[in-house]
Amino acid sequence: MTDVKASKNTKKATGSFIKELLSGSMVTEKIILNNLWYVLLITLLAALYIANRFHAEKITRETTRLQHEVKELRSESLSTSAELMFVSRQSEVFRLVREKGLNLEEMKSPPYKLLVEK
Repeated sequence: MTDVKASKNTKKATGSFIKELLSGSMVTEKIILNNLWYVLLITLLAALYIANRFHAEKITRETTRLQHEVKELRSESLSTSAELMFVSRQSEVFRLVREKGLNLEEMKSPPYKLLVEK
């Protein structure tokens, strides 16, 4: 007989728990008000976690953008360097001088050093 009463009390306790949970009185009165500081701490930590995640994504996007820009600038530097090497060859300089109509002539003798004595 005591087992029957105990099972009725647990059913009643379970039923009242569900009733209080669905009505909202349990959430407002018992859980949140008794643990208000813990709820505020968890809310603050969640906000910090979300802000940290957004900041990390922003840094990742910026890093990716800068890596892409460095890659483009490196390829531009290589192409400019190759073009400069091509244009500065003796045959190209001679051709450009002829095209521009400059009255310059190619030296036939090698350059020599002038020594001035004091």
